[in-house]
Amino acid sequence: MDKLYQLALWLGLSAYYLLIAAVSLRVALKRRVVGVSLAWLLLIFIVPVVGVIIYLMFGERYLGRARSRRAQQLYQELRNWLLQLEQQNKQYQGNLGPHAHPIHSLCFNQLGIPSTLGNQLQLLTTPNHIFTQICQDICAAQHSIQLEFYIWHAGGQADHVAELLIAAAKRGVQVHLILDAAGSRDFFNGRWPTRMRYAGINVVDALSVNPFKIFLRRMDLRQHRKILVIDNQIGYTGSMNMVDPAHFKQNVGVGQWIDVMVRISGPAVTALSAIHAWDWQVEGGEALLPLLPTRLASAKPELNAYAVQVIPSGTALPSNVIQKVLLLGIYHARQRITLCAPYFVPSEHLLEALITAAARGVKVELILPEKNDSLMVGWASRSFFAELLSAGVTIYRFQGGLLHTKAVLFDEEHCLVGTVNLDMRSLQLNSEVTLALDDPKLCRELGQLLASYRDQSYAHDYTLWQQRSLPSKLVEQFFYMFAPLL
Repeated sequence: MDKLYQLALWLGLSAYYLLIAAVSLRVALKRRVVGVSLAWLLLIFIVPVVGVIIYLMFGERYLGRARSRRAQQLYQELRNWLLQLEQQNKQYQGNLGPHAHPIHSLCFNQLGIPSTLGNQLQLLTTPNHIFTQICQDICAAQHSIQLEFYIWHAGGQADHVAELLIAAAKRGVQVHLILDAAGSRDFFNGRWPTRMRYAGINVVDALSVNPFKIFLRRMDLRQHRKILVIDNQIGYTGSMNMVDPAHFKQNVGVGQWIDVMVRISGPAVTALSAIHAWDWQVEGGEALLPLLPTRLASAKPELNAYAVQVIPSGTALPSNVIQKVLLLGIYHARQRITLCAPYFVPSEHLLEALITAAARGVKVELILPEKNDSLMVGWASRSFFAELLSAGVTIYRFQGGLLHTKAVLFDEEHCLVGTVNLDMRSLQLNSEVTLALDDPKLCRELGQLLASYRDQSYAHDYTLWQQRSLPSKLVEQFFYMFAPLL
């Protein structure tokens, strides 16, 4: 009997060793950033069996074989359509500024999406202003309304939008609504989906969470875009979900969420419309091509001096495009870089780029919320402060609520505004969308907005930061080790 126990123990240990070796080898062969691979290996060895299970669930960027194949096929159709868009809009080539030119070349070569001219842009910075403008445009819709959000939270002005969409559908407007299944879980459990579908609104829950497929499809890859397109003439994107801040997460203790949206009229709207149409088909909606616009949205020739680049990321798209755009902007900046985001857990490349920019004399500023709704991200974010502060980066902590705005301003003349957080999840995993803008008026307005955020913030002092308690430093270091996985 003892020999049988010894044999069973030996077989169990051998199987365990082979499992750890096989998964570790798979991690190494993925050729990811070294820090990401080391974080996964550390988790696997510290928590052996659980670490392996977590890696199999969340360690690789896969969405299931059928979905990935469908997304790849549809993306080829989308790229062919985008080439037609570029042929209609070649005049942009002579109107790219020094920041826009390398970003356009990268995005066009990797994504096939060209820059466009003749766009009218409006920066909306308060919930009332955003909702008022959205509601006016929905009421004026004649043919189609396309919506895509990570979160739709019922209550307040979001309910008013829902009522207007129902009214639009009843008067014959085609309404297509995509919501992330996890982010909008409470919405799908409520009354609005049934009411909307009854009125004729097409509603899809993106990336539905199925526990029976937990090892077949990664569940934490989310549809994080915020897009609203009306009649292929007016578009919105930015950081705000379809939520009324006065009715959203009021018990979390972080204050109201602070967001911005950009309202666009012009050819760039067509690119947003195409991204929504592609997402709709990937999620199992009707055929892609009938939903794609047949022509560019109307341009305003008097606005042809400044380019707009729409930059999506996510399923079936080339990886790290938005991070590459961000790095291009940082390395091209000569005077000032201001970054604003609610979640800051930088990749090795982003961290090094910011430190290098500060070292060559660029004024680098980070504006982050003092509190956010993720405890782990908060600790991981603080683990980078000492290194950044010592390099000369100024870190502001916003005290006026949860600063959810996601924007970057380079040299006061080029900016990125969209849905992307400054963390690995947004930059490398989730489906996102960002606008790269040369427009001096909008850049000036964004600069004023960021200045108002700084006025409601305090700046960290490096010497005082070094004096924080030892337990805080230890907790930060713990989350620093796993920062590449957050």
